[in-house]
Amino acid sequence: MKADCTQLARIIDQARGLESADLVIRNTRIFYLNSGEMLTGDIAICGDRIVGVGETYSGKNEIDGSDWTAVPGFIDAHVHVESSMITPFEFERCVLSHGVTTAFCDPHELANVAGAAGLDYFLECARRMIMDLHVRISSCVPSTHLETTGGRLSSETVRHYAAAPSAPGLAEFMNVPGVLHKIPEVLEKLAACTDDIDGHAPLLSGRDLNAYLAAGVRNCHECSDWNEATEKLRKGMQILIREGSVARNLDALLPLINIQNAPFLCFCTDDRNPLDIARSGHLDHMIARAIAAGADPLAVYRIACYSPAMHFGLRDRGLLAPGFRADIVLLSDLERCRVAQVIKNGRIVNDTLFETRSPAPSPVPFLHSVKRDKVSAEAFRVHSSRPETPVIGIRELSLTTDFLQCILPCENGEKQAAPKQDILKVAVLERYGKNGNIGLGFVRGFGLRCGAIATSIGHDSHNLCVVGVSDADMAAAVNALIETQGGLAVARDGKAVDVMPLPIGGLLSEKSFPEVAQELERIHQSVRLTGCPLETPFLQLAFLPLPVIPFLRITDRGVVDVEKFTLIEV
Repeated sequence: MKADCTQLARIIDQARGLESADLVIRNTRIFYLNSGEMLTGDIAICGDRIVGVGETYSGKNEIDGSDWTAVPGFIDAHVHVESSMITPFEFERCVLSHGVTTAFCDPHELANVAGAAGLDYFLECARRMIMDLHVRISSCVPSTHLETTGGRLSSETVRHYAAAPSAPGLAEFMNVPGVLHKIPEVLEKLAACTDDIDGHAPLLSGRDLNAYLAAGVRNCHECSDWNEATEKLRKGMQILIREGSVARNLDALLPLINIQNAPFLCFCTDDRNPLDIARSGHLDHMIARAIAAGADPLAVYRIACYSPAMHFGLRDRGLLAPGFRADIVLLSDLERCRVAQVIKNGRIVNDTLFETRSPAPSPVPFLHSVKRDKVSAEAFRVHSSRPETPVIGIRELSLTTDFLQCILPCENGEKQAAPKQDILKVAVLERYGKNGNIGLGFVRGFGLRCGAIATSIGHDSHNLCVVGVSDADMAAAVNALIETQGGLAVARDGKAVDVMPLPIGGLLSEKSFPEVAQELERIHQSVRLTGCPLETPFLQLAFLPLPVIPFLRITDRGVVDVEKFTLIEV
């Protein structure tokens, strides 16, 4: 936020009241996050900067803030825009209305599909957007060697982006075993972004945690309980409290939220789907829930605004104070975090403001990303004579899975699912035309009584994922995705009965946020007809191929024991 001498002169004159401010919020309650006070006064803005707080000002444009409380803009410390299933331009239309003026984004979903072109697309979008989308360098593309991905970001590519004048930091480093085992390419990536590295270290503890932190990692959004978070906090790790659509850690980490810990905590959404945003909100939802649970509002708003700004070195935002960026959220209810109006860079957020953007970059390079022939039911046969079988046990609203050992029936040398025990077949199919792999396994917890569901969203390599009661239904669901070039599908009685296309990289829709939310609501209703009781069935399925989160996973290469970091026999 630089200003030339002419602009500085305007700033000084408007701050002193010698010239009318560009914009004034009159007679509003101001929540001073530095002192904890709540006082009534004016906020004067010159260009994109706050120049006066508390005193009376006149403005060329004025807003009556007498019914509202002003707080700084919210900062999402870690988000994958792709999980909203909409483009970055549509994403900001959605989340700005919820008070999110800044976000730190890891585009590794599209990067896993398209490599550096996916990262470049996000960087170009960010340059044209109203909100500040800080695009980090995706660190693990692919996340491990145990899967096939569309794109690849080598250590040389990471060094290229890290050498840019305004170099972004390194996004979540998921390959913890690669760090601890000192894999050369991993070390090269870490060395390129020393001390500006986001973490991803579920359940990491003790000396291994020490080594991970000593390598330059600075935060983690994977803490799932108080003990884990407390150890990481004690060792200097910034804790990003996450409330996504599957992984929801706010309730477990509420005891951390107090004035003492606030400087070392942030809020993040990580992966939040359109339905949850439409129904409940974004960071505003987290803020309201934390306060309703008894957390100190001052601590909560510091965590939402000031702490992430300081953690990421954005010293121009996070407070309502002269000289700070004019990112302001006006609330009709502070404790319930009801957003009435948002100001970004001194401009009122509305449809007119979005019309000032340069045209969005074309997503054409990411169309037609599913490159495999259709499959038959025979592709899902599991040839094995071993009755004891490793089974993935899902935990609803959690990314962590259980490593189960179950006895399954075998017929003519083929291992069968056991729907009455809620044990179904699950498969991951390579979709980039590289090897045609199909990884086969079994999962418990989806509750399907009939049919199958499939998705081209399969974190993080985004191969095709399917779970079903019958092989024929699994084939029908997968073939529907191949035909539509990605999306979500439901099949019953050997045919696809509902499909939600996501043609941009098999991840994103070209439609508006309201349209996407409506489509997702519709296809969830179709899933419920299969008997599946899960709140977020497609996201629960989408995380099964992620071989960096304990304990049992599946990729296109087979079933993965995450602790041993190896493929195992079904």
